[in-house]
Amino acid sequence: MTVEKKLAAMGIILPEPPAPVASYIPGLVCNNLAFISGQLPTRGGKLLMEGSLGREVSVEEGYITARQAAINCLGVLKSLVGDLDRVERIVRLTAFVQSAPGFHGQPQVANGASDLLQEVFGDRGKHTRVAVGVSALPLNAPCEIDLIAAIRP
Repeated sequence: MTVEKKLAAMGIILPEPPAPVASYIPGLVCNNLAFISGQLPTRGGKLLMEGSLGREVSVEEGYITARQAAINCLGVLKSLVGDLDRVERIVRLTAFVQSAPGFHGQPQVANGASDLLQEVFGDRGKHTRVAVGVSALPLNAPCEIDLIAAIRP
């Protein structure tokens, strides 16, 4: 089954890349690597929710936001490479999690993105990862996800 068909079967429609909120581009391909800028958990141009994990946002809600941010990353990736079946491997994922003092569940939040990528790409979706707690993110988003993917010519 193609990646596009798998996404459709999962009920996922990839969004168009959002307009950058600062001086950067949503992504670029250099040699055989696609670099996707940090994506927020937006749907229809609006954040799914706002706030810090461990305060306004639960781990379960954070998982959902990380999943949505990863879907947005895939939207940017598709716009760059045209066909997601060209993805040879998801190489690296970085999850920034807006965290209240004392919150240590960043890996569980980041799993929302990681689990999605593995579900969509199978073994090609297994990746290295960093999950970092931060005090603030743009627009008061609970998380921000970026990724690097290896692309077939």
